[in-house]
Amino acid sequence: MKIYTKTGDKGQTSLIGGTRVPKHHVRIEAYGTVDELNSWIGLIRDQSIGADISELLLEIQDRLFTIGSSLASDPDKSKMKIPDLKEEDILLLEKKMDQMNETLPEMRSFLLPGGHTTVSYCHIARCVCRRAERATIRLSENEFVADLVVKYLNRLSDYLFVLSRRLSSDLKAPEIPWKARM
Repeated sequence: MKIYTKTGDKGQTSLIGGTRVPKHHVRIEAYGTVDELNSWIGLIRDQSIGADISELLLEIQDRLFTIGSSLASDPDKSKMKIPDLKEEDILLLEKKMDQMNETLPEMRSFLLPGGHTTVSYCHIARCVCRRAERATIRLSENEFVADLVVKYLNRLSDYLFVLSRRLSSDLKAPEIPWKARM
């Protein structure tokens, strides 16, 4: 199988179901941003982090492929069976955040991203996740998007923030509070 098809050389691509759309279509923007997010999470997983975190990140990457499949499908034409998100996927993120928060100091202000490269990767992934969420919501204004997709992306950005705090703690990296200049 060849990787290149040459069918996109004029700025069009196919959705699952065969519909051709411009590569700048909001659907392509949404699943392309999810794909970018998946790559950032892979970079976090490649860092020196605990096996428990690495295993969950691998599962998250799988869920992001599920989301990408959903977003890449033309809901009116695709007959292909694609995997679905489940409420348990969201509950797992919430459970892991609650567990991490039990050991973290109370937050009293916004935090400046940084302190350690791995922590910074979490913040970048969080921002990309928020962008994926915005693109997906924009898509949902005119086309079908499963409710759990938006909900999962929303919860995942929260998880990535809490993960940045957990890794700051594990790596003994400073958390720098934002102090508004008045």
